[in-house]
Amino acid sequence: MAKGYWIARVDVRDAERYKDYVTAAKPAFEKYGATFLARGGAFQKLEGPVRARNVVIEFPSLQAAIDCYNSPEYQIAAAIRQEVADAEMVVVEGV
Repeated sequence: MAKGYWIARVDVRDAERYKDYVTAAKPAFEKYGATFLARGGAFQKLEGPVRARNVVIEFPSLQAAIDCYNSPEYQIAAAIRQEVADAEMVVVEGV
């Protein structure tokens, strides 16, 4: 079974409140087997617009990645993130 990945590009507007998002999201990530492959850190622009923070999260399957996002646990965290950051997020299937 192919793994699933969240790819998120984020500009945080309120770093202190973003910590609340991270705390709130942790139970969903644990429940759905998330592994962080990239979480912020240095990056080099190659093409197109960029955001300050780039995140790649691996899940055991595409369905687990989708279920995590749609879970009640994550939706609580998402509401916080949407108040304090601007982001684009996609879920992709691994090869």
